Formats: sequence, structure tokens, C-alpha cells
Amino acid sequence: MDSTKDPSNALVLEFKEDPALTEMMRLRVSSLQKSGQKRQEGERLLLPHEAVYRLDFPNQELNFSRWYFSLSGYGRITITGICQLWTPDLTHLMTRQLLEPIGTFWRNAGDPEDSPLKWLEADMQEFGERIAELAKVRKVMYFLFAFKEGAEATNLSCSVEFTVDK
Repeated sequence: MDSTKDPSNALVLEFKEDPALTEMMRLRVSSLQKSGQKRQEGERLLLPHEAVYRLDFPNQELNFSRWYFSLSGYGRITITGICQLWTPDLTHLMTRQLLEPIGTFWRNAGDPEDSPLKWLEADMQEFGERIAELAKVRKVMYFLFAFKEGAEATNLSCSVEFTVDK
């Protein structure tokens, strides 16, 4: 996923967990469970192994370059982008607002801990390009990170590199 571009206009943005938004979405699930209500048709509830992350874009003229991710131990991480139409303070998350493709990377339980992570390269490339495209109209973008098969948020570092159009 390397791109040979001028490093002087490279911008690396780190995905940051949004604990307040994650908690708000967990409270929605808990509220529905307590009241015995069902989710709205098409509503996407946060699962226990998921958290909301965000990317803040200081610049809107970006081209995707590459991903940086590291995972201590093993497990599978999936990253699902949320389209720019979601306003978390006003509306519930709907399945139609989830973007495809999703980003997936992993290390199997039997693999040595220092073995490289595996990923679906074409999907990750398209996903990165999609993020750069959406950055043109947003200053922030939200993502659902799912931690599966033993992966934990504390063992993850994930960022994306863009080149800035001058």
C-alpha cells in the first residue's frame, strides 16, 4: 500500500476513539433493552465489541497514500466508515449510512506475534480512496471499529497517510 509521492506534503492522521459518542450509542442500546422496545427499522445499534472512532481532517484536498496499522497479539479488526450524512447528535445511525468496502486486517491466533498483519489489499486501497473523497466535504468522519477474535483496542495503532494537493 505504499505510494511514492513527495514526503513533504504527506499528512498522517490517526484514528482516535470517541468515548463520548461510543457511550451515547451504548446508552441507546441499553435504553431499548430496559424499555423492551425494538430499534427503528434500519437502525444500526452498536455491538458490545465495537467502538466509534473518528478522523479529523485539517485539510480537505487529500489523496490517499497508505495505511499504517499495528496490532499486538492476534485478532481481527474491521473498520466501517460512516457516510457524511450522519449527524450523531441529531439522528440514530442507520444501516444505509454505512460505507463499503470495509477495511479488515488481522493476525491469526497461530501466527507468530511478530508476523506481518494480513489485509484485503484491494478493499483497503478502495476504502482509503473513499475516505479521501469524503474528506473533501467533511472536517470529521466517523467509523465503527469492531474488535474480534481476541483483538483489543489497547493493542491497536491505526492511521492513514494522505498527500495534500497544493
